[in-house]
Amino acid sequence: MGNRLTRIYTRTGDDGTTGLATGGRVAKDSVRIEAMGDTDELNCVLGVLLTGSLPAAHRDLLLEIQHDLFDLGAELSMPGESVLGSARVDWLEARLDELNAHLPPLREFILPGGGAAGAQCHLARAVCRRAERSLVHLAREEPVTETARRYLNRLSDFLFVLARVLGRESGEGEVFWKGGRTK
Repeated sequence: MGNRLTRIYTRTGDDGTTGLATGGRVAKDSVRIEAMGDTDELNCVLGVLLTGSLPAAHRDLLLEIQHDLFDLGAELSMPGESVLGSARVDWLEARLDELNAHLPPLREFILPGGGAAGAQCHLARAVCRRAERSLVHLAREEPVTETARRYLNRLSDFLFVLARVLGRESGEGEVFWKGGRTK
């Protein structure tokens, strides 16, 4: 593969627009660019999570997810194209089921926490939900693949379960909400 970026700044965005992979230009604050940016931010949050001490199996899963998110970003930058295959949703569901099988059922709400990695994973979950909201907003204005919507919805569930696992593995455990304390 040749060089994709030979010069980082192009000055073409100085007018408030940015280029899509299709060659078209859109406003930097368009709904499509918001969805792309939220997806990119999620990938960055996962990158921060990966800088910490994690078991190899979790690292491998998160790296796979980062690749999927990059594919999703590519798809968003090419309106009308499908890059993220539905098999990736199936893969994610299978990983989610594997992790969840070892957890006790939830009977209470959980606060973000459970050690550094658990808390960062909760942050990733929250950013994932925002990316999903942006994608749903985009889907009201332009076609978006069902796979993209399903993947982000499933990913937020996966990140919630992984946060629970990480909290337990760290020895910090889960932090349960104690409601009604302000009365």
